[in-house]
Amino acid sequence: MEFESLKELYLRIKPALTSKKEELRRRGFNYFKEEDLWNYLKETKWIKTENLSLAEMVRDIFNLDYNGLDKYVLNNLRNITPELNLNE
Repeated sequence: MEFESLKELYLRIKPALTSKKEELRRRGFNYFKEEDLWNYLKETKWIKTENLSLAEMVRDIFNLDYNGLDKYVLNNLRNITPELNLNE
């Protein structure tokens, strides 16, 4: 199946991302969003692969490594530096 854009692909697999997010929430991981799961897989697991099927992507979502996701999200939070304007 071909997709015109990453957004179209994201919208197609969003139900699986939402389901996984809810599973994570039941396990006590309350701070993950669908976008976190998407970005983690896109930037770690899927970065070196081509022509993944929709079924393979959904399988990866449901077999997601919690510890890897947690480290990824926490690392990205540390890299966000809020701008503070002390002159206001």
